[in-house]
Amino acid sequence: MIGRFFGFIGKVLQASWRWLDALRRTLFNLVFLFFIGVVIALLWRPGPQVPEGAALVLRPAGVLVEQAAFDDPLSLLRGERGAVGQVVLGDLLEAVRSARDDTRIAMLVLETDRLQGGGLSKLAELRAALADFRAAGKPVLVRGERFTQAQYYLGSVADEVHLAPDGFVLLRGLARYVTYFGEALERLGIKVHVFRVGEYKSFSEPFTRRDMSEEDRASSRDLLDGLWDAFRSDVAAARRIEPDALERYVGDYAAALAAADGDPARAAQAAGLVDALSTRDEWRGLLIARLGSGEDEEEEMADGDSFRQIGLGSYLAAVRGERKRVTEQVAVLVAQGAIMDGEQPRGAVGGDTLARLIREAREDERVKALVLRIDSPGGSAFASELIRRELELTRAAGKPVVASMSSVAASGGYWIAAGADEIWASPVSLTGSIGIFAMFPEFSRPLERLGVGVDGVATSPLAGAFDPRRPLEPAAAQALQIGIEHGYRRFLDTVARGRGLTLDEVEQVARGRVWTGQAAADLGLVDQLGGLEAAIAAAAQRAGLERYELSWPVARLSPAQRLLSRFGAWAGTPPAAPAGSAALGVLLGELESAAGELLRWNDRDHLYAHCLCESP
Repeated sequence: MIGRFFGFIGKVLQASWRWLDALRRTLFNLVFLFFIGVVIALLWRPGPQVPEGAALVLRPAGVLVEQAAFDDPLSLLRGERGAVGQVVLGDLLEAVRSARDDTRIAMLVLETDRLQGGGLSKLAELRAALADFRAAGKPVLVRGERFTQAQYYLGSVADEVHLAPDGFVLLRGLARYVTYFGEALERLGIKVHVFRVGEYKSFSEPFTRRDMSEEDRASSRDLLDGLWDAFRSDVAAARRIEPDALERYVGDYAAALAAADGDPARAAQAAGLVDALSTRDEWRGLLIARLGSGEDEEEEMADGDSFRQIGLGSYLAAVRGERKRVTEQVAVLVAQGAIMDGEQPRGAVGGDTLARLIREAREDERVKALVLRIDSPGGSAFASELIRRELELTRAAGKPVVASMSSVAASGGYWIAAGADEIWASPVSLTGSIGIFAMFPEFSRPLERLGVGVDGVATSPLAGAFDPRRPLEPAAAQALQIGIEHGYRRFLDTVARGRGLTLDEVEQVARGRVWTGQAAADLGLVDQLGGLEAAIAAAAQRAGLERYELSWPVARLSPAQRLLSRFGAWAGTPPAAPAGSAALGVLLGELESAAGELLRWNDRDHLYAHCLCESP
């Protein structure tokens, strides 16, 4: 009896314990889930929302580029000067085009103070997008504390241009001055052997001459005149002033200043270059009056008062998140920087790297067409041909290829463009420079002066012939020149086949001469004039696509680079300080840059299709 009683009590206690344990675990789980919910609520941020009636605000900081290059954060720790800030042109174009048709965006506000240029054609392309935005009935307002030539060219298309009362508009025209080291190298006893075809192929001249050749002078004059005419015409048309009046302001700036009692801001306003002079608070008050109050994403206002707006990053995140996914793609590959052999990081064109990206796009069933955006003065002839061949294979596989020229697509840059079905360029792109060269430095005399002797034996005339410690053998020089002439004929043949021209027709526009995009179109080197958006539309049309999305394949970073990139983003790598402008610093900087560029060249045959040209 007693045993049954205690057994009953035991069962009750066991049941009670199980119930209490279950209750404990349930309460613990509920508390744990509540804690997780609180953490998620604290960490989660909703996607950016586009306010109704807002302004899209663009404050580009740095140089306009086609693709952001990898910047090693450890360079700052080593005391090296960091890269200048980079603003991807494609992001700006996408935002402006989307905002044009977005009913939530009422205005575009552009502040140019941190823009550092990036090539006339890139500025022109962004400028055209701003003009399209205006054509949709939406105003564009721009302000600068002061305007450099590049900043003003971009901002001049706006409905209203505001300048700080103590600012200025500095329009200087265009110039091209090159530092020549030929005589200095000769005094040091360093001899640079040059082998080239084309009297306009001027890349090697800084290392062999003390001044500009007449051919380079004539070519440079034609280029600068063409670019300046485009600049002057665009600004005069946008500001509704006579081109001659603009020319007088630029040509006799002292007279414009004197007429305004030395006040550069009032001189710019009197010339019709700006509409109003406004301080920062007056500018902010104007925008609040037109758009209503809101929050500023980038800076904390002293009085907490700002206007209804959304910035570039938030707006792109919002509109990209709202887009419907489409299976078919047009792949846009960027060839930016010097063309070199092998694998190269972003910011340079590696022959193997870009060839692999083209091949992967060709083998991707989702990709129906390919656009190659070129911003390169050329480089390795071998790597250029490797890339062009992959484009040719892509066309043979039934996928259209369209080349789109950015600021520069010359020499090797034009070589790879010749592999496309169609070539598009801006009227102010720099292209052509169809020619090839090789350079070989000889240090035998400086070593002899130091008492250093070089002696030995060889089994044949060419064995050891390309040793820079020894004088260049005549047989080796002859072989190099023959190889250069063969490479030039191959370049001509590649262009002739790609463009449907005869060799004589190509020869007439070749010989290393550089052309503007407008001149190249007139000569048959370019098919159409237009920017990246037009080239993408042309590629889609060739592929028969009505709806598609863009993909932007890029060179993959190594694990170490990915780690450094994340470290730099987390640490907030500071922007580089502007380079000093001391005369000696500029001279030594040019020499260091030129030498550094030569050391990076790695064509296996030492043959280069490179243009000594850059867009102003």
